[in-house]
Amino acid sequence: MTSVNTSEDKCKKNNDNGQDDLDDEMNESRVVQSEAQGEKLHSNVEHNDLGEMNENKDSKSQAVERADLAKMNERRELESKGGGKLEDKNEVVDSCDKINEDSSLGSNAGVETNQDPDEIVGEEEREPVFDGIEVPGMEANRSTSSRSLDLDSEVEGSTWPEKAVTLKNLVQVKSSVAVNIFLRRLSLKKDEIGEDVSVDENKVASDSSKDIEVAEDFQKTSERSLWNPLNYIRKSTDIDAENIAEQGEEAIKEPPQPLVLRGTILLYTRLGSQDCKEARLFLYQKRLRYVEINIDVYPGRKLELEKIAGSSAVPKVFFNEILIGGLSELKGLDVSGRLDEKIEYLVTEVPSFEAPVPPLSGEDDVSCRGAIDELAVIVLKMKTSVVVKDRFYKMRRFTNCFLGSDAVDFLSEDQYLEREEAVQFGRKLASKLFFQHVLDDNLFEDGDHLYRFLDDDPIVSSQCHNIPRGIIDVKPKPISEIASRLRFLSYAILEAYASEDGRHVDYRSVHGSEEFARYLRIVQELQRVEFRDMPREEKLAFFINLYNMMTIHAILVLGYPVGALERSKLFGDFKYVIGGCTYSLSAIQNGILRCNQRPPYNLMKPFRAKDKRLQAALPYPEPLIHFALVSGNRSSPALRCYSPGNIDKELMEAGRDFLRGGEFFLDLQAKVASSSKIFKWFSVDFGKNEVEVLKHVSNYLEPAASAALLELLASSQLKVIYQPYDWTSNC
Repeated sequence: MTSVNTSEDKCKKNNDNGQDDLDDEMNESRVVQSEAQGEKLHSNVEHNDLGEMNENKDSKSQAVERADLAKMNERRELESKGGGKLEDKNEVVDSCDKINEDSSLGSNAGVETNQDPDEIVGEEEREPVFDGIEVPGMEANRSTSSRSLDLDSEVEGSTWPEKAVTLKNLVQVKSSVAVNIFLRRLSLKKDEIGEDVSVDENKVASDSSKDIEVAEDFQKTSERSLWNPLNYIRKSTDIDAENIAEQGEEAIKEPPQPLVLRGTILLYTRLGSQDCKEARLFLYQKRLRYVEINIDVYPGRKLELEKIAGSSAVPKVFFNEILIGGLSELKGLDVSGRLDEKIEYLVTEVPSFEAPVPPLSGEDDVSCRGAIDELAVIVLKMKTSVVVKDRFYKMRRFTNCFLGSDAVDFLSEDQYLEREEAVQFGRKLASKLFFQHVLDDNLFEDGDHLYRFLDDDPIVSSQCHNIPRGIIDVKPKPISEIASRLRFLSYAILEAYASEDGRHVDYRSVHGSEEFARYLRIVQELQRVEFRDMPREEKLAFFINLYNMMTIHAILVLGYPVGALERSKLFGDFKYVIGGCTYSLSAIQNGILRCNQRPPYNLMKPFRAKDKRLQAALPYPEPLIHFALVSGNRSSPALRCYSPGNIDKELMEAGRDFLRGGEFFLDLQAKVASSSKIFKWFSVDFGKNEVEVLKHVSNYLEPAASAALLELLASSQLKVIYQPYDWTSNC
């Protein structure tokens, strides 16, 4: 009989005896014996029965027993004086439970566990994310300790009572929102799969009017399909139509659907051409779907255009194999009435073999191409040789790990190295970001240390969307080259698929474009790139452009968020692997561009003191980024593409356009300033208080408005109100 079974039997025995009177000396003796036996069981000493245990007690255990008996007598005397009597049943049960827990803990220590992967303790805490919910009684941002990179725990202790109150409000607000959205999603899923939900009429009659309204809202939205993310993009127009209908105005009609054509329209363009922009608009107004070939993006098509058209001047329009001409020719056909004949031809005729073909996948694309990385080849071979499995380490379970000793064995045999040389070679591989220690305790060592390949990390495999095929075997390119190609491609996408003012994006066209497919190939090159030593201007332009394109990518994958829970997922759970670390939209905005500032209505910073990503943060917060980062909603700034050479000038222009476009309004008669909520949520980036924030705003206003604002601030007669933030899609 093992020690664990013995403890269980004696626990049962003591539980029964614990129900008797404590005056019974025999019961006291048994309780003490059980406690003493528990101590010995914790030391993994096996006993056959109670009598054998009593015979083998040493002097130390007898001393403990006498001490326990003395304590029992003292307790009985206290009970008799107090006129009451205690029952030791609960104490006996607690003691036995503790014995069983200690026994099970001792038997499992240092052994690999077979528990379900879903029960694994999270290896990375959820990042702080601002989901648009304002917490009552909590400031969006505080200026104290806001411009340092210190850990939150290092803040003065006097701030913690305030944090306790605000944390309570935070939990109340966000938990209620999460529950409501979960119930809404649950109802939609049931409606979608066609389950018949029967409702008791008596319960319905007792429901409140608020519940009935929620149920009616579920019924309105249940007809929409949930599996296709592009369906979410239509919700902003639906909301606008519902709002207008509630106001008694005429509902906006859906935009006209493109004509169904058997033929193909090809439009040759280039970047920065006003005629090309007008040609796109003309074809859109005529409901003609076209395929664009940008000769700057596809330089090989420039020679093709010169050959078939006699000139590389753009725009050029082809209806199948027929050259229509440029913008003037299109307008001429429209005025003469012959354009309808050409359109009828496209409706009935398919393209011939002589017609130009649309861009092919990967055409003129250097992404994910180049010299083969010999180290990557070795790592890919190593992945098939070492044992990768879940392991138990330091009281935690880590998935998909391998031992340092196994890696050294492989490298010694594969590269014909001595063991110490193999360790040095392994450190070289780790420095190139192919793998890392599960707790980041060291770079690489021989022994029982646990390491994990980059693409085996659970966060990378589940939340990162720029590593679809694992580690690429191409040598990492310089970050300056990748940033240049990303900027160029972003410019092409925004010019082709965004409105002229940058306020609206045609997500559906972006989703099916070859330019977006090329963007997805470019961001794969960021997996092991080195970017921490980038100059400020290059880093600022690179991460602003990446953030805006990453937001478009997230909306196309997840759909546009319709509530706080979806926004939290969009900004916090959609990530890229950049330089071996994972970055969400929130981490890029608040961790890098805002110099590791807390997101609004959050108590924690994105990066902790020992976080490697902290090295990538800007040296100081840049307030102008709030005029450039676009989160896919209508209250965001206009989409632009930013270059490192003119980044400060371009950000100043973006700030002027943003504020003069309606995000700040000054009523001189009422002495009221109406401002975007961005200046409330991120006030700490613009100044220590509201007056400093408004002084900062005055730098981007018209001269007359700026002077009037400063005058009102000096007289302390200005009242500030914040405009409602429009979270609907910018499609």
